[in-house]
Amino acid sequence: MKAISITLVAAGVASVLAGCQPAPDNAQTKPSDKLYTVQDAQAFVDASQREMAKMSVPAAKAAWVYATNINDDTATVNAYLSELYSNRAAELAKQAADYNHVEADADLRRKLDLMRGGLTMPPPADPAKSERLAHIGSELDGMYGKGKYCRSENDCISLVEMSSAMATERNADLLLEYWKGWRDVSVPMKPLYEEQVAIANEGAKELGFANVSELWRSKYDMPADDFPVELDRLWGQVKPLYDALHCHVRAELGEFYGEDVVPQNKPIPAHLLGNMWAQSWGNIYDIVKPDTPMQVPDVTTALREQGYDEIKMVKQAESFFSSLGFEKLPESFWTNSQFSKPADRDVQCHASAWNVDNVDDLRIKMCIQITGEEFNVIHYELGHNYYQRAYNQQPYLYQGSANDGFHEAIGDTIALSITPKYLKQIGLIDEIPDPSNDIGMLLQVALDKIAFIPFGLMVDQWRWKVMAGEVGPDDYNKLWWELREKYQGVMAPVARDANAFDPGAKYHVPANVPYTRYFLAHILQFQFHKALCDIAGDEGPLNRCSIYGSEEAGKALNEMLEMGQSRPWQDALATITDSPNMDASTIEAYFAPLKTWLDEQNKDRQCGW
Repeated sequence: MKAISITLVAAGVASVLAGCQPAPDNAQTKPSDKLYTVQDAQAFVDASQREMAKMSVPAAKAAWVYATNINDDTATVNAYLSELYSNRAAELAKQAADYNHVEADADLRRKLDLMRGGLTMPPPADPAKSERLAHIGSELDGMYGKGKYCRSENDCISLVEMSSAMATERNADLLLEYWKGWRDVSVPMKPLYEEQVAIANEGAKELGFANVSELWRSKYDMPADDFPVELDRLWGQVKPLYDALHCHVRAELGEFYGEDVVPQNKPIPAHLLGNMWAQSWGNIYDIVKPDTPMQVPDVTTALREQGYDEIKMVKQAESFFSSLGFEKLPESFWTNSQFSKPADRDVQCHASAWNVDNVDDLRIKMCIQITGEEFNVIHYELGHNYYQRAYNQQPYLYQGSANDGFHEAIGDTIALSITPKYLKQIGLIDEIPDPSNDIGMLLQVALDKIAFIPFGLMVDQWRWKVMAGEVGPDDYNKLWWELREKYQGVMAPVARDANAFDPGAKYHVPANVPYTRYFLAHILQFQFHKALCDIAGDEGPLNRCSIYGSEEAGKALNEMLEMGQSRPWQDALATITDSPNMDASTIEAYFAPLKTWLDEQNKDRQCGW
């Protein structure tokens, strides 16, 4: 994904920092069931929150120093604190599970459940198995990070280089070579992944879950078995638009490459969509764009002509939030953030937003380029920062987003308001293009956001089935492609060996990063955008709305952000939408002009797969 929000707060104990501090007094021994009381549980939670809050700050600072000054010393300190943190997180999660049967009130039960459910791959109590689980995680991470496709011993190509080529190359044979080459890297991961799942399932059972699948699906304020059903309901709302986009893209690719390469009655071959994983298709806009020239604002040129530098770009993004009634960022933000790439050291340039002290030490880490795309990303990242500050008065365990999709969605919601209307208001363009120009812009957005939605859904659909034991290792790859064809209409370009492990070619699988958050974010951002536009009184087309300057919209947004994860996400959602239900119909409204255009393009085409 284009950016990451980093916040060492308690989205469950995943944000607990372990360290050399002693455990809470009442957590050092495991009482028998008959000794569990509400008072015991409350004392445990209070002590754990104090410990987590205290220990999170040095961990966050170590992570920040490493990210902004990469060397052996900073790496050692960061790795050490991270390992201690992970171990302590597991201890506290298991201790929280000791209170599963205490009749606690809703607030105490929520805090205990957040702690218990905060682990991603929970280690079992057996020290040898716990150590083995950590070793496998490190090994899988190393396999992915060091992975290269080698044509020969002296001719190796990195993922970055191949991804760049996949975005711009139009030679189908070379694209297929890179696609296959990268998936050779993940083959050795398969037995390790199988072992990892088995060990983590033991840990999940010790926490009171049937398996890791149930643990992951239990994080969303509804019964675990109901959550996938809810996701499929949302997908059903988006599918007509996706099907129309898929039909148009397949037809244009068939015309470009030939129908022998892109059959018009089958899924699209995965190597031709401009992305190593066919998860977003924006890089093939040149192949599928409208024939009529479109007038699109050139934000990059405008920024450069008007003398914008990195700081001025961030100041302008800050002024967006100020126009909504939010307080300005603290002075420490401007002294502590990384806005550009230093000349004297190695740093991580991937954009991210941080709250280092869980109060007001907000920062962003970027290597800003003076481009329209980076202008959007800055607004997106500050969305995370303002969310972090809004919930900083909550108890430590509630300092997180309502669910893991909300944080991503807030940044994207703000970015949706960077419309020509906003650009004209701040003087970056002189005239707003005629609505007839919207088709090109909407198609570009859809190729990134709508094309992504079924991929965002199926990654965890695969993992949930694997972790629940519904499919064995012999069928890992078979299930992967069944789901990709079912949801995306995308197929492997060549027959895949049963021993292949194509899921491992996607970073989030070997790294065990849950993926449903990205699906949820792509649904919620449009729902948030429509609700805020309604509050702002904007009566124009949804895709042209900007909430810039609306203190009413800002007030409603802040009320939701301040809740953190203190209440079920349904309550948070209702604060600005007046409904506790996620609703993807707002996507239909946003892309209505594009859907009409796509239907016209597709009227004589064979659609479906």
